[in-house]
Amino acid sequence: MTSNNEILDAALTKINDRYVFPELTAAIEEALRGRAADGEYDGLAGPELCAAVTGHLQEVRPDKHLRLLWSEEAVPVEEEDSPEEEAARWAEVYRRGNYGIRRVEQLDGNIGYLDLTFIPDAGPGHQAIGAAMQLVAHTDALVIDLRTCRGGSPNGVALWCSFFFPDDELHLNDIYDRETDSTRQFWTYPHLPAPRYLDRPVTVLTAAFTFSGGEELAYNLQANKRATLIGETTRGGAHPTDRFALTPHITVTVPTARSINPITGTNWEGVGVVPDVAEPADRALETALSRLRADRD
Repeated sequence: MTSNNEILDAALTKINDRYVFPELTAAIEEALRGRAADGEYDGLAGPELCAAVTGHLQEVRPDKHLRLLWSEEAVPVEEEDSPEEEAARWAEVYRRGNYGIRRVEQLDGNIGYLDLTFIPDAGPGHQAIGAAMQLVAHTDALVIDLRTCRGGSPNGVALWCSFFFPDDELHLNDIYDRETDSTRQFWTYPHLPAPRYLDRPVTVLTAAFTFSGGEELAYNLQANKRATLIGETTRGGAHPTDRFALTPHITVTVPTARSINPITGTNWEGVGVVPDVAEPADRALETALSRLRADRD
């Protein structure tokens, strides 16, 4: 049985090796080693250990993707999925979640409504995303509801964003990766599986729950002045993250890259995406529809 100190050692090794801000890892290690030396992790069961270590990580470095997670379901520790196995696993996740598309509707006043719970990778998700956009293609305004969106793929975010701009010449985001010391650019796509949604108002709904890829979608549209954001400030997670199994039930999540918006030069990490119109999440849709309908009167 793996001891709590061994779990901590393994977690710190992954953080030291992979965290996108290597200059900060010494402070993280010093803080957690100090707490371990004081006996704060002694005797803690797995879920309690994960909660304690995550809280202490957040005190040193308030990066919401930097966490120790407990899973009731056991996962392999040593074996890594082959690319084919990983693709198959994600394909099942996407299928069961309907590619993140929970609802597509035409609301009164010919206003389209999309309710997104996550953002799939562009490859497997493009047909479903295209189908959703085809269904709202003839509406006069669009509401994208990200209040329960928990994150997703940067490629998928770029695909969603592409529908709202006229061509493939808009630079949406950069992601710097520590392991390769390289920066990848994300631009709007030249070819889409449904018509572009241009010259009509777009409103995005946000909540304190909205996270990661959902935040990027809102941030990109806001930075390019293509949408009005209504709701709450989002959670503030802008760092693409890898997961490393430490035991069959404990995983450390380590941000290995960071987003850099070409307009703002920064991202939403730690501060969240601030809406243009602040509104409690449970009233955001009503406010959005009222504003859109009033603009048409």
